[in-house]
Amino acid sequence: MKYYLAVDIGASSGRHILGSFNNGKIELEEVYRFKNGFSEKNGHDCWNHEHLLAEIKNGLKKCKEIGKIPETVGIDTWGVDFVLLDENDEILGDMVAYRDSRNDGMDAEVEKIISFDELYSRTGIQKASYNTIYQLMAVKLENPEHLEKAKTILMTPEYFTYKLSGVKANEYTIASTTGLLNAETKDWDFDLIEKLGFNREIFGKINPPKTIVGGLSPEVQEEVGFNCDVVLPAMHDTGSAVLSVPCSGRDAVYISSGTWSLMGVESLKANTTDKSREFNFTNEGGVEYRYRYLKNIMGLWIIQNIKKELNDEYGFGEMSNMARECADFPSEVDVDRQCFLNPDSMIEAIKEECARTNQPVPESIGEILQCVYTSLSKCYARTVSQIETMQGKVYDSINIVGGGCQDMYLNEMTAKATGKTVFAGPIEATALGNILAQMMGKGVVGTMDEARKIIEDSFEVKTIKA
Repeated sequence: MKYYLAVDIGASSGRHILGSFNNGKIELEEVYRFKNGFSEKNGHDCWNHEHLLAEIKNGLKKCKEIGKIPETVGIDTWGVDFVLLDENDEILGDMVAYRDSRNDGMDAEVEKIISFDELYSRTGIQKASYNTIYQLMAVKLENPEHLEKAKTILMTPEYFTYKLSGVKANEYTIASTTGLLNAETKDWDFDLIEKLGFNREIFGKINPPKTIVGGLSPEVQEEVGFNCDVVLPAMHDTGSAVLSVPCSGRDAVYISSGTWSLMGVESLKANTTDKSREFNFTNEGGVEYRYRYLKNIMGLWIIQNIKKELNDEYGFGEMSNMARECADFPSEVDVDRQCFLNPDSMIEAIKEECARTNQPVPESIGEILQCVYTSLSKCYARTVSQIETMQGKVYDSINIVGGGCQDMYLNEMTAKATGKTVFAGPIEATALGNILAQMMGKGVVGTMDEARKIIEDSFEVKTIKA
């Protein structure tokens, strides 16, 4: 039996999931899980990279322990965050998280050099305060010595891949989240990089997903007890998730539903028009150089924060039922407002936004949650309408993948708000896409269409009618 290991790290947890391929179907097995989250360090919200690296290795050791040694391993994470390495390959500063307030106002600093209109026409990336381009501007203003000393920039999954393999390699899908990639050439926009005062020498060659960079380094081999090939999957978790959308035979909009809701369609050409910019769509890279034409929606982050604020007293299923019991509560908010990005209290942020917009203020937990469910589903409806405007066609269905597709109440509300049939599944979309890219890199699976057919044959997809 051959195994392929996806290390899928999200904002709140990470998982090691083994995939095997039998009789035309993929079987998955979660072998290790660990917690993640940012915490305050030196005045900033930071990821604990030492903890994450140790847990990545612990998951590899678990594979050895259970006697299921993978042929390959690939790492995916969220986008936009990065590290700068010095001449000794040590991190300069801390691994600051994208929700940190250091990014506030950095869009205005960048626009002193280049207008957003021109920036979008070059990169096709939506304006978001956490984009790498703005984070780097924050470093330039707050810690210019870090940029001066930097020899390499690696995005989060690239850094952990380097720590496993000893190979520093940039990958296309995660690089596309930086706002520094040219949408037409699919390479670094060095003219833009130099205009902004960033050192072009720190940006390395961009590799496509499916690239095999080598094996585990000798040190890691000794520590975990085996060797395997290290593959670059679609390192941006959404890129991996979109690879596993089982939409053959239907022309669907997708939502990769988790901490974020990434809603869009797959395209062969970037759309960097004024109208696309006004709608704030983004053109991120995908497998085989497809574009993920999508919008970032705040997503289940809001519900996750409410759960945490309630000391995890309720499970997600209970919270969904509490919302359903308050289905008549009418208020809704714009989930993408900055006030929901990283508030001290998500509950208070929702109440304050309802009050600010002269709507009934939710009092019970059920009313607060119903407000969120209504707001998300209405946001999905507006977004799908914008997608149809930009694509010049009408879609009859929405395929929701990822952990969020398990929330049947949100699926029902999405179907109702959009008037579209909703297909829910697969749940482990990101890990599946990661594993399939590894299998494609090894020649076990050929094309994206073949990969998606395997997923359709392997996993149940639920149907929710409008």
